[in-house]
Amino acid sequence: MQYETVIGLEIHAQLLTDSKMFCGCSTKFGSEPNTQTCPVCIGMPGVLPAMNKKAIEYVIKTGLAVNCKIASYSRFARKNYFYPDLPKGYQISQYELPLCEGGYVDIGINGNTKRIRLTRIHLEEDAGKNIHEEAGNYSLVDLNRAGIPLMEIVTEPDIRSPQEAVAFMKKLRTILRYIGVCDGNMEQGSLRCDANVSVRTYGQKELGVKTEIKNMNSFKFIEKALDYEIKRQVKILKNGEKIIQETRLWDSNRGITESMRSKEEAHDYRYFPEPDLVPVEVDKEWIEKIKADIVELPDSRRQRFITQYGLPEYDADLLTVDKSSSELFEDAVKLGGEPKSVRNWIMGELMRLLNEENKQIEECGLKPEQIVGLLELIDEGVISGKIAKTVFEEMYKTGKDAETIVKEKGLVQITDESAIEKAIDEVIARNPKEVERFKAGDEKLMGFFVGQVMKTTKGKANPKIANELLKKKLS
Repeated sequence: MQYETVIGLEIHAQLLTDSKMFCGCSTKFGSEPNTQTCPVCIGMPGVLPAMNKKAIEYVIKTGLAVNCKIASYSRFARKNYFYPDLPKGYQISQYELPLCEGGYVDIGINGNTKRIRLTRIHLEEDAGKNIHEEAGNYSLVDLNRAGIPLMEIVTEPDIRSPQEAVAFMKKLRTILRYIGVCDGNMEQGSLRCDANVSVRTYGQKELGVKTEIKNMNSFKFIEKALDYEIKRQVKILKNGEKIIQETRLWDSNRGITESMRSKEEAHDYRYFPEPDLVPVEVDKEWIEKIKADIVELPDSRRQRFITQYGLPEYDADLLTVDKSSSELFEDAVKLGGEPKSVRNWIMGELMRLLNEENKQIEECGLKPEQIVGLLELIDEGVISGKIAKTVFEEMYKTGKDAETIVKEKGLVQITDESAIEKAIDEVIARNPKEVERFKAGDEKLMGFFVGQVMKTTKGKANPKIANELLKKKLS
């Protein structure tokens, strides 16, 4: 506890445009290498870039969603460096005049709210991708990604732990997905995070010597990489040594950060205004038009779910972390579903099935009217809660509605007392020792008997009727 951690994040979010930042090439992920390129994005001599208006609007939209000041005048610059995946020898980015400045994101940490300030949000183009072959001393270059629009979000050094960093990233990802500007897929590289980390003694105002950590492509790795780096720096200081300002890479296989380049090797990017692009001028009318397109944001929706539907804070958190799940919940409630019942099925069975298949909720195709139809069958006593789970899974897999599945599979609940009584008689006959123990006072066995009746009837017996008849038979 002698040392305090100081963390600032730099997040790159790939924008959900159909075409690249300065040309018409596709941004589709997973295509064959070098099939989505043209003279502009591969840097042929004499070509001219043309700005993607949608990408600019997406950055402004993000800035509005995270409380930034939108610049009325901004411009692009050339960031000069030489690397095999950068075909022009420079990257078109923004430097001294970004689109968005200031802003903040509030995160929940240990039951409290903490505000993480933002420095800026700017727009730039992505580089290509180097593919390093394990066998051989060469690399391959894929330029499909070159020119894809990226939004860089830079925080102030307000983060004090790996847990806060992860909470910030999760909150930011939720906001970006809500407003539809980035899919947030870290595994595919559409949301990437670098961290500047330093430690200092408590009470010290000056920042410690920082290191930059790269190559963190999941929330789990962000937390592990930061935790490792903090411990590494504290150990150095305790040994009376000095921390070197450098860029380090996270090695997820070995669970360590390792040096990539030192401060002395850092680039001098020699920024200067991009001569082939005019400045971006944003008027109030354009800002108001973009603002009108912003949906209800997660914090607002979370609070409304608590007050309007009586949900506990934990449940509201889970339902609103994803726009699709919150919309599925609310649409089902508007169709007549009881809020707590709808919540239980989404957070329980639906999340279980999605996790098993590693799918996002928008990929499952489940409709709100299907959930409401299932709840109606339960309320009417047509099916039991146990059968409902079978029906729900079938709905999820086939897309059929609950009523159709119940009819096709003959899953109608048994409410006929004589049929249930017959099943009870069979259970009692098979379990004489348990009957004796129950009559001797072991009333906990009632659950056992109900379970056996449900098993005998293949889950179709009405549990309430089965309970009542069992009590009469065993008394």
